[in-house]
Amino acid sequence: MNDGATVELVEARRVFHAGAPDEVRALDGVTLAVRPGDYLSVEGPSGSGKTTLLNLLGLLDLPSSGELRWQGRPVPGLPERERTRLRLHGIGFIFQRFYLLPTLTALENVALPMRAAGVPASERTDRARDLLARVGVEGRSAAFPHQLSGGEEQRVAIARALANRPPLLLADEPTGELDSARASQVMDLIEEAHRRSGAAVVVVTHNPLVSRRADRHVAMRDGRLVPAGPRE
Repeated sequence: MNDGATVELVEARRVFHAGAPDEVRALDGVTLAVRPGDYLSVEGPSGSGKTTLLNLLGLLDLPSSGELRWQGRPVPGLPERERTRLRLHGIGFIFQRFYLLPTLTALENVALPMRAAGVPASERTDRARDLLARVGVEGRSAAFPHQLSGGEEQRVAIARALANRPPLLLADEPTGELDSARASQVMDLIEEAHRRSGAAVVVVTHNPLVSRRADRHVAMRDGRLVPAGPRE
């Protein structure tokens, strides 16, 4: 059934109870497989279910019904400790607002996931410097987040997402607050990371121009996957 998927949902539903008897179906019967090397975008307006979908793919949440599998293993039966380990080693997250720790330098922010994963200190430093060089901010390794431009922060965040060499990268509205020129630069960086690392990439966006850069793109409306529009 897995067919080589890194992560997959089968008829997944996620229901939130807003107060009896009301319920909100954030996801309503979604089937989706992300396979090694995929570059997939999920496009849709606010409230369409994109964030809920990303939370399930990132093992941050569990479906109310249906199946969620990681490399063929059912996730709902795993203890939270094991799900945390899978997230740490298997998934890199790129957020719209960066979420860099303000008291750590750029180098330390990139090295932090490796420290949690038990990577030796010397290897952490070398790998973090290499990743900062890859995204073009090697000269800012000693800078704190408040000393970085928005574009530099996003580059550091992408380097951090790659720190543990995960097989899956999840990007949540990575260009949502950027102008078109900077948005294009960020997507170039994500695509370069995809090519160099071989990681599967899922980009969640409300921007159809960003969505259609992907090799595969799907659309979400009202908690369901619907046919994506034609590429431009």
